[in-house]
Amino acid sequence: MPAPPIVLLTGAAGGIGTLMRGLLPAYGYELRLFDATPIEGVSDAVTADLADTEALREAVQGVDAIVHLAGISLEAPFEKIVRANIEGLHNLYEAARAQGVRRVVYASSNHAVGFTPRPREGDPLIPVDTPRRPDTFYGLSKAFGEDLAQLYWDRHGVETVSVRIGSCFMEPTSVRMLSVWLSPGDCARLFHAALTAEDVGHTVVYGSSANTRLWWDLSTARALGYEPQDDSEQYADKLVAEQGELDPDNPDHAHLGGRFCTDPPQWPY
Repeated sequence: MPAPPIVLLTGAAGGIGTLMRGLLPAYGYELRLFDATPIEGVSDAVTADLADTEALREAVQGVDAIVHLAGISLEAPFEKIVRANIEGLHNLYEAARAQGVRRVVYASSNHAVGFTPRPREGDPLIPVDTPRRPDTFYGLSKAFGEDLAQLYWDRHGVETVSVRIGSCFMEPTSVRMLSVWLSPGDCARLFHAALTAEDVGHTVVYGSSANTRLWWDLSTARALGYEPQDDSEQYADKLVAEQGELDPDNPDHAHLGGRFCTDPPQWPY
């Protein structure tokens, strides 16, 4: 019986990383965990920063693929974003190239296109090839990451699926999130599809569930074999009763990136 594929999961102590630690093994993966923060109850995780190139090389050695979730996930001073999300990502790809890892699943973000006007009723879904319009330094770093992934495919043959993740939580917490919610179960389904699809080259997909209020086109994700099972609409009545429908005159509701376009939440560290 063949050994299970080994997947390096970076950012394993974070919100999505914690969810994926519980869900991805059911798809037959053996996870190797990497995070700058120690993971409670896990003794064999690699505890290191993305700036530690030696630790990265050791973590990457012998893995079949990488799911890269590590880095800063909110707005921060440009210097911090550069170190974690740009230099750190370059270090990861260099380690993958040097060790012959041929597949990366990269956690991009909807904030790479955050200043795209959100669709109104009757508008077409936002295509994956819409011009990038980052809403923050964070979003800018994700746009860079997609370009870096393209470079490593064209120059070095490292394949990547860049997933523009919406909001991955157990359930949506705002009316805006009804459109961009990615359930944990669908997140695992999407990552599994991204890890197993053939001939992806560099493919960019949106990451969300099959929400009734969906804003973007999931066709490139579905082409990988992704079949979302969840829909945020079950939470809509409660959230709309508490918060009201989105207001077209509210700047926080005008663009895909929501509050990231006006008053972005700040990385606390």
